[in-house]
Amino acid sequence: MGVSTGTMTAAEFRALAEFRYRIRIYLNGSEEAARNAGLEPQQYLLMLALRGLPVGREPSIRELADRMQLRHHTVVELVDRLERRQLLRRERSRDDRRQVILHLTPRGEKILTRLARQRISELRTAAPMLVRALTAVIRSTQSPRNSRAKS
Repeated sequence: MGVSTGTMTAAEFRALAEFRYRIRIYLNGSEEAARNAGLEPQQYLLMLALRGLPVGREPSIRELADRMQLRHHTVVELVDRLERRQLLRRERSRDDRRQVILHLTPRGEKILTRLARQRISELRTAAPMLVRALTAVIRSTQSPRNSRAKS
């Protein structure tokens, strides 16, 4: 099923804009929290991506680049800065010595845990507004007018 190429209603634009606005409020808060903890926002996101990898995923630079949707060299630069600050460390893979595996240090784990708890607490407050905004987007695109256009 493709996206309708017909005109969009003002309500659809408003719903989408509101959803994006609510996401940005939450993300801006995350960026500010990272800076207040002495991290660049991307450093916090890398640490979160590393600690939150799905089970069975290798904590490699390639995997983190994919998870963060960043270029490999950008992740290398972030890792370099975090390693200099002793927030993470590199280790050669036992299976493939060419492969570099990343681990948070206890200090990095402590900072990340504090930030993540803070962000989850904020998300509890922001979630109802985010859900309402997302629901409005979904409903606005499922109106009878749009259903007929898609069939």
